[in-house]
Amino acid sequence: MSNTHSKRSTLIAASLAIGLLVAPLTEAAEQLRIGYQKSSTLISLLKSQGTLEKALADQDITISWHEFPNGQPLLEALNVGNIDLSADVADTVPVFAQAAGADLAYFAQEAPSPSAQAIIVREDSPIKTLADLKGKKVAVTKAAGVHYLLIAALNKAGLTFSDIEPAYLTPADGRAAFENRKVDAWVTWEPFLSGAQQQLPTRILADGKGLADYQRYYLTSAKFAKSHPQVLQTVFAELVKTGDWLRANPRQAAEILGPLWGNLDPAIVEKANAKRSYQVRLVQPDSLAEQQKIADAFYGASLLPTSVDAREVSIWSPQ
Repeated sequence: MSNTHSKRSTLIAASLAIGLLVAPLTEAAEQLRIGYQKSSTLISLLKSQGTLEKALADQDITISWHEFPNGQPLLEALNVGNIDLSADVADTVPVFAQAAGADLAYFAQEAPSPSAQAIIVREDSPIKTLADLKGKKVAVTKAAGVHYLLIAALNKAGLTFSDIEPAYLTPADGRAAFENRKVDAWVTWEPFLSGAQQQLPTRILADGKGLADYQRYYLTSAKFAKSHPQVLQTVFAELVKTGDWLRANPRQAAEILGPLWGNLDPAIVEKANAKRSYQVRLVQPDSLAEQQKIADAFYGASLLPTSVDAREVSIWSPQ
C-alpha cells in the first residue's frame, strides 16, 4: 500500500471518528419531557396547537409529551426523573410528593377554582346531606384535590374519613362505578364533573366553595429549576397567554378540547371551563398556607406517613 493511500485511509478513519463524537452534540436538540393529564387544559391547548414547540425552538429544545391518568403518578414520574415538567396538578398532589421525599419546585399556579370539583350523588339517592355519607361507599381519586375536598366536607359534617368506605379509583373507573351504582357517591373534578352532570341524573351534595380552594400547580424538580430558568420563563409566559386566550375564546377552546377529552360536547367543555379560573400566576410563599392546611388534614387523617412542611419546596421566579 502506498504512503499516500495509507495517509488518506488514516484521515478518513480520523474524520469518521470525529464525526461520531460530534454527531450526537450537533444533531440532538435538548428534549423537554412534559407530563400532563386530561384535565391539564392549558398544556393540552399548547400541545394541540404546537405553540410551545415554536416558543422553545430558539433555545434548540424539542418536547416529548407523556400522559398520566391523574396527578399522583405524574409527580412520581417527576420525582424519579422520568419527566422534567409537570402540567397542572391539584394542590394536594405536591403534598403527597413531599411526603415521599420529592425535591420539588413550584413554577406556576392557577388561581383558585373551588366550584371545579364536587361531591355528587345520583338524583334519586337517599343521601341528602354530608352527614348522610356516614357508612357509605365513596369513589375518590387518591391524593387528588377531591381527596382533600372529601376530608374537609366530612369534617364540616362532624365526620372523619374513617366514617366512610373510600373506593380509590381513577376518574374513568370512578365514573363507571358511579354510573353502575357500585358506589353511593363520587367526588370528581372538571371536566369529569360536567360530563357526569350532563349525561347522568345527578345532584351536587357539596362543591369546594368554603371548603377547598382548589389551586392547581405546575411543578418541576429543584435541580431543573436551577439549571433551566429560561425554559421555565418561556413555558410560564406561554401558559399565561393561553389562559388569557381561553377566557377570551371559550367556545373556540371548547371545540379544540372536546375531541381531546373523549369527544365531549363543546357545550359541556365550555361549562366545565367556566368553573376554572385559568389565571396563571407566579407562586408566592404566603400562598402556601392552603397547602399547609391540606398537609395537616391528610396527616391528621393518617393518610400521610409523615408530617409535611409545605414551605419546604423551591419556588421559581423570573430573574
